[in-house]
Amino acid sequence: MHVERLTRYAVDVLPEGALAEKLKRGRPLRVKLGIDPTSPDVHLGFAFVLDRLAAFQREGHTIVLIVGDYTARIGDPSGLSAERPVLPDELLDANAKVFAEQAYRILDPALTEVRYNGEWLGKLSYADVVRLTRTLTVARLLERDDFAKRVAAGVPISLSELLYPPMQAYDSVAIEADVEIGGTDQLFNLLAGRDVMPHYGLEPQVVITYPLLVGLDGVEKMSKSKGNYIGITEPPEEQFGKTMSIPDEALPQWWELLVGEPAPGVEA
Repeated sequence: MHVERLTRYAVDVLPEGALAEKLKRGRPLRVKLGIDPTSPDVHLGFAFVLDRLAAFQREGHTIVLIVGDYTARIGDPSGLSAERPVLPDELLDANAKVFAEQAYRILDPALTEVRYNGEWLGKLSYADVVRLTRTLTVARLLERDDFAKRVAAGVPISLSELLYPPMQAYDSVAIEADVEIGGTDQLFNLLAGRDVMPHYGLEPQVVITYPLLVGLDGVEKMSKSKGNYIGITEPPEEQFGKTMSIPDEALPQWWELLVGEPAPGVEA
């Protein structure tokens, strides 16, 4: 077991001790990561998370990338103040294909499954959806930070947005996830998976979150929607120019997460 190696840089590993218990069983774990298909590029912030997944692969575990083609049609705000626009099916499919090709620069294809959540969500009947929604309460959903802020500000929240957390949680049911990984901003959704899985006779997944790499402005997280990112397939001169533009205060985090060691002059 190499719990420390697998959880290097982790902010949350919940519940405490659960990952070690799963590793003791001596079988490959199924480690889940959700992908937003609304834009195809893998940026450095996401590459850091993919590298954390690669650590699991080096120990023989299976990575399951969940392309949210179906949930993308619902409208996950992901910390935004409004729903994301719904894109045409063909564009979502093309984006997902490009993303996977880029991800394989970091992940081993032989130990990676790419699944589209439309495989199972598209088959749910109305009765199935009602059963799923019974596993979470509205009060619990409104604890999600971005929802709570919008309620406090009087900003509308559509019913479709409230359906997103249980739908993402059902992804963990469908693939029988042992572990789910995400950024710290996804903690609520990842924990929702733990809440839902026992209702379907499954052991709750372990939740692991990682820090969010700041973008080129040195303030907000690196994000495709904000355009403050460096794509791993951008020309070298473009990557170099963007890297040189980041503020000095962002360098320690970039050095630690992307290089893998403390910045020069900074004690470990």
